[in-house]
Amino acid sequence: MADKEEPSRLFGLCAFTFVPNNELTENLITELANSIVKYGGQVFQRKRDGSLPLSQVTHIISNTIDFPEYTEATAMMIPVVRSKWISASLAKGKQVQIRPFTPDPRMIFSDVMLSCGDIPPTDKEAIIGATMAMGGMDSENVTKLTTHICALTMDHPKCQLSLLKKTGCKIVLPHWFDDCFKLGKRIDEGPYLLPNPEILRVRPEDNIEPPSSAHLEGATSARPDYLPAPPDTESRPTLTVFNGKKIMLSADLAIRDRLKGIILDLITSGGGELTGNVDECDWFVCQYRDGSEYIRASHLGKSVGNLSWLFYLITHNAWTSPLRRLLHYPIPRDGIPGFKDLRITVSNYGGEARIYLENLITAIGATYTKTMKADNTHLITARDNSEKCEAARDWNINMVNHLWIEESYAKCEMQSMTTGKYVHFPPRTNLGEVIGQTFFDESRLQALYYPGGPEKPTAASIRKRKALEMTDENSFAGGPAEGVVIGRQAHKDFDVMKDTDVEYAEKTTEAFGVPAPQKRRANQAQFTTPARARHVRTGKENETPSTVSSSGRSAKDKALGRLSDLASDIALYEKEKKRGLKDGHGPWGGKRAADFIDREHLNRRSVSSPTAAEENDQESKLEKRPAKKARQSLPDIETRVILTGFKRWVNDKNKEDADRKKLRELGIAVVLDGQPCDYLVAPQLVRTVKFLRNLSKGALVLSSTWIEDCLDTKQVPNPEDYILKDKENEKKFGLKLENSVRKARENKGKLLWNIPIYCTSSIKNGTDSYQAIAEANGALFMVYAARSGITIKPTKPEEDEGGPEPVYLLSTATPEEKKLWKKFEDMARRGNMEPRVVASDWLLDVVMKQEVSFDKKYLVTNFFS
Repeated sequence: MADKEEPSRLFGLCAFTFVPNNELTENLITELANSIVKYGGQVFQRKRDGSLPLSQVTHIISNTIDFPEYTEATAMMIPVVRSKWISASLAKGKQVQIRPFTPDPRMIFSDVMLSCGDIPPTDKEAIIGATMAMGGMDSENVTKLTTHICALTMDHPKCQLSLLKKTGCKIVLPHWFDDCFKLGKRIDEGPYLLPNPEILRVRPEDNIEPPSSAHLEGATSARPDYLPAPPDTESRPTLTVFNGKKIMLSADLAIRDRLKGIILDLITSGGGELTGNVDECDWFVCQYRDGSEYIRASHLGKSVGNLSWLFYLITHNAWTSPLRRLLHYPIPRDGIPGFKDLRITVSNYGGEARIYLENLITAIGATYTKTMKADNTHLITARDNSEKCEAARDWNINMVNHLWIEESYAKCEMQSMTTGKYVHFPPRTNLGEVIGQTFFDESRLQALYYPGGPEKPTAASIRKRKALEMTDENSFAGGPAEGVVIGRQAHKDFDVMKDTDVEYAEKTTEAFGVPAPQKRRANQAQFTTPARARHVRTGKENETPSTVSSSGRSAKDKALGRLSDLASDIALYEKEKKRGLKDGHGPWGGKRAADFIDREHLNRRSVSSPTAAEENDQESKLEKRPAKKARQSLPDIETRVILTGFKRWVNDKNKEDADRKKLRELGIAVVLDGQPCDYLVAPQLVRTVKFLRNLSKGALVLSSTWIEDCLDTKQVPNPEDYILKDKENEKKFGLKLENSVRKARENKGKLLWNIPIYCTSSIKNGTDSYQAIAEANGALFMVYAARSGITIKPTKPEEDEGGPEPVYLLSTATPEEKKLWKKFEDMARRGNMEPRVVASDWLLDVVMKQEVSFDKKYLVTNFFS
């Protein structure tokens, strides 16, 4: 542990400036400034023009990143920290780490002090790594500073100590960290709190009241109809936000003379002025992202916003960046490419969140519909439980949360719906609580809407352009912390937060759809499923010369390394997790899938479906829409396929998107695993999760050459000519694919009906993939651990005609798993069942052949000998 610094020199060589707001008041600033000077630091005031003296300071104290100089400060690697950093440093007698005190909302755990209880070591390491890398801190012991204890039960001594001393810290299940990291947003801990967590005692489909969101205040529309009244006052106070500023209103706003006169009075009375010269203005207000004035203002580094942003400044009398709220920035005149023909509806959002999504859908270029019918293309929902959600599943309508449309709008391009966070719905959370937290990346706007630079650049425009380039270079390129500045990187290829696409990672493994690690360390962190090894960035952290020790850097690098592994784990988990229905009808396939396809084609041919999930019959009658208007450019979907092991698109997302569009134009839709399909497409026999799950439904298996020929010839050849033939692997697995497909259709997803299959919790490759395969064939799947408390209900010997029924435990031969074998065998025998501890290959071979058989070679004692 580092020695405490000399009190009088605690802030020596440090120079500070403050950014006041409602939380960081002038009185508090004065108090903190006195402490800084007392302990050897310097405090600089703002310049005469109100800007921050960036060239003179080493730290900026601000409880928000919403101030004009933030981008330039991050480009210069000047730490921006909350005011609590000063008090924490004074309390410890040394400068504490900067990362936990960042005001950047993308560091979702920045105020979390975590201590872990009775959770598995690998999950513990992963959770700590994620928490630290996302701004939190870890503590081995529970102290008065501890905010969260992660535990599975209240029996752990840390939980008991917290209750005894009434520390007030929150005791949460690890599921909370898992869900937060999958979404990249911090959701409410309430449903995860021990001793009686809501996610374990309440059904996921039970009602949840839509929450309110402070992030949407004054930002629900890009074109407000009126000027809002000031909050909590009868008359509007004198505005100071316009003091010394020149504002230009663009002609494309098309506002009435009366409203323009009101705005002029407010600006001039507050010390500002209106101008008609874009070169002279400080703020440029327009409606659309086009025109010479918009481009010129953007090139010159002016603050460019729309009328909604201007009204927000007037209402709150405080500056905010127009990039922080999506509908505060000018909208694209023709929307975002790819959204024009989409028909989108909304479910489970209420109040301002629903209004915001309606306006965002319109701004992005899609068509918003109040009710949902079969011709809708997308459903945006805050939960995956509602009438609309059920209808979306039945009609094969894409179902996503609001993060998909927000990030598509913010990044100015349609995001892939296969990304895990867009289809993740925590069981007892309404995602409306995290709506409105996405903001723009200015470098993306620059590249698309005002590339290049002005003919005669000013010093300010050159400085801003350089700041954007440096900020983009110094930031995470992907993952939950995308855009957070981390320090200059020597090699962009080694960006620790940049996830590689896991869509077709199955090709790297011979077992099934989990990638084989590349010489993975034995103690590398895991979370739910194994991760691939990653390159870890070795550049500097966002630090000051006088604060961070080598041990501090080492701890951060380790945390970032663990977070890298966790990001891959979660992405893979999202790709391969079971997406079965929750309506109790069992797995898809057979007659139900065929009926679904017929019903959907029928719905698409009707202008109005009598079974549409309408929220309001009257609204439905009033709604007039030309039949199939949104579908004119695309043919009906004739064929749905699921791809696995397809190599054409590996590491080339742009080619994948382009090819998917080509296939769609041919009437072929590539659907997600778990959805009904006509064909399963693979290059050869593979034991991936996708292959085995869809083989179990009786899907006809085609060679991936069929897709290749469709793309190359722009025609759809007869699929029957491309039935997969793989003699080599058929011989290897001891089967004939034709027979497996025939048997699967006969089994109708009940090959393993009611057969109990247990799986050790620490089995190689994780339990989720095995669970998906087993349950697709009707098995009773359970995870078996030392403290699982699982028992087998005893049966009477006379009930077991022909001998006891077998019960299986999937396991490997690690010392940890070997300890479970005897306990499992004793449990099975007490239940009058025959225990069989087998290698996972037994399940894979049974499902591949579509017949239940057993050979002693699969027993772990033989298989791993």
